[in-house]
Amino acid sequence: MAPLIEVNNLHIRFGAAEAVRGIHFQLADGEVLGLVGESGSGKSATALAILGLLGATANVTGQILWRAAGEAASAVNLLNQPISALRDLRGREISMIFQEPMTALNPVMSIGRQVAECAAAHAPSWTGSEVKRRAIAALEAVAIPDAEQRYRDYPHQFSGGQRQRIMIAMALINRPRLLIADEPTTALDVTVQAQIIALLKRLRTEHGLSMLFISHDLAVVGQIADRILVMRHGRIVEQGITLQVLTAPQHDYTRQLLASVPSMRTPRDIPLATLATVK
Repeated sequence: MAPLIEVNNLHIRFGAAEAVRGIHFQLADGEVLGLVGESGSGKSATALAILGLLGATANVTGQILWRAAGEAASAVNLLNQPISALRDLRGREISMIFQEPMTALNPVMSIGRQVAECAAAHAPSWTGSEVKRRAIAALEAVAIPDAEQRYRDYPHQFSGGQRQRIMIAMALINRPRLLIADEPTTALDVTVQAQIIALLKRLRTEHGLSMLFISHDLAVVGQIADRILVMRHGRIVEQGITLQVLTAPQHDYTRQLLASVPSMRTPRDIPLATLATVK
C-alpha cells in the first residue's frame, strides 16, 4: 500500500545554516510515527515544512509527497503547491497541535470561538448554529467538562492540561487524515501527560488517525508510536519499530538518549549520560 505521506531528500536552510539535511521517511495510513531528538535537531522544522509554514526566510528543497483521499495511486508534492492549495489542506486533511498550550491560544477570544473558527474556515456553508454544535461536540470529545457551559470561557480560565485538550479539539474538528503533534506534552506534568497520551490513543482508534508525534522524550514517544525516527543535527540517525529502537538501539546517539533518562532504578551517585560526546 502506498504511504499517506512520503518525504524524500528534504533539505531546509535558513541562510547559511542547514537545519534539515536530506532526510527520507514514510508514514502509512493509520500509523503513528515518532520523531525524536534534542532541541535544534530539526524536528519542528520538518513538521512546519509539511504544512508550508516556515516562511520566506527558509529555503526548502526535496519532495513531500501527499496522497489525497480516494487517489491511492497519485500524489502531489506539497513543496510545489500554491498557497491557496496549502490553505485548503491545512486543518482539513492535515492538522497540527502546536507547542506550548499555555501561549498558543488567543487570550482575548473565547475557546468556543477559536474551535468554531477551525470548522467554519473549511465549511463556509454551515450556519452559525451548526458550527457551534460541532465545536461543542469537539470539546466534549476531548473530555472538556461542561463543554456547552464553558464555550464562552477564555483560555486563562482553563488549566494547562485543559488548554492542551482544546488545542487537540481545534486540530481534530475537521477529521483530518494526518495529525502532526509537536511536543504536545512538554509543558505538562507527568499525570497530565499520561492523560493526553491516553486521549490521543483513543482518538486515533476512533477516527483512524495517522500521526506524526514529535518529542524530545523517548519514554513518551514509546507509549504511542508504532515506529520511531531519531534525529540528530538535521539527519535521521536511526529508525525502526518502537520496541526495537528502545530495547536494542543501534546508534550511539540513541543509546545516549536512552541513558540520559532517569528511572526508579537509576543510581543516585552516578551522573546521567550527556550528549556532548556523541558525533
